[in-house]
Amino acid sequence: MLPEEKNEYEKVDQEVSPQEQDFQPGVESEMKPEPIYDDPEYKGSGKLKGKKALITGGDSGIGRAVAVAFAKEGADVAIAYLADAEDGDAEQTVRDIEKYGGRAMKVKTDLRDEENCRNLLKQVADEFGGLNILVNNAGVQFPKKDIEAITSAQLKNTFETNFFGLFYMTRESMAYLKDGDCIINTSSVTAYNGSPGLLDYSATKGAITAFTRSFAQNIASKGIRVNAVAPGPIWTPLIPATFDAEKVEKHGSDTTLKRRGQPAELAPAYVLLASKDGSYMTGQTIHIDGGDFLTS
Repeated sequence: MLPEEKNEYEKVDQEVSPQEQDFQPGVESEMKPEPIYDDPEYKGSGKLKGKKALITGGDSGIGRAVAVAFAKEGADVAIAYLADAEDGDAEQTVRDIEKYGGRAMKVKTDLRDEENCRNLLKQVADEFGGLNILVNNAGVQFPKKDIEAITSAQLKNTFETNFFGLFYMTRESMAYLKDGDCIINTSSVTAYNGSPGLLDYSATKGAITAFTRSFAQNIASKGIRVNAVAPGPIWTPLIPATFDAEKVEKHGSDTTLKRRGQPAELAPAYVLLASKDGSYMTGQTIHIDGGDFLTS
């Protein structure tokens, strides 16, 4: 779905009706309306020409928007995703990447397993002839009102998906990344504000933020930059797959800007961090949250 005018983000926000999905991380094609992931006013200028990128959770939501923006900037883009239900979303993302001239690749895999992470990176590097940009974006969240309701199985799943997978991908990427390359992690406003109903999720995002700062220092001597983006309430499949219909309808209304964000509004930040424009940035987190961090 594409914005046609400057206020299209606000218009789409007003069109969101109560809805739910029973599968995480959710399916974009089932959302009403579908998120805006490609801004036609964003024109690429070759900032990532010749670069090879891998985006986890790249089939939909923020990952899809980043994949499209990277392709517009001249990159070849591989996306990783989890389940059969996401095949349609992944195929659409591949078509979008190719539409803008990039080579595209999709891989279905479970990043909770470190061997899968190792194999994914090798597969992408072999196909593309290298790797320059790793975007760790995959994630899940399971709201629970009380800590007693968070089972050990849920805790393990949330950390294995959101943080362990990110750690494995980062560790194994060291076989491919070199001077001038970069890693971008997707954190969250919950790492800074906290979230009483997302205790385990916000803890993983806090871990990602601390890891980003620490690893940026650890790897700086090799010329590899490590940064993060901390989204606020963004209209992605994870939202109807996480919350009840009433909360979905009100999603983002308590931010400073009084609306949810669209994936296309985040993509330029990832381009900044991946390109020469961000060459003096490492260990940093860019907040794109409609002012949500300000209102806490």
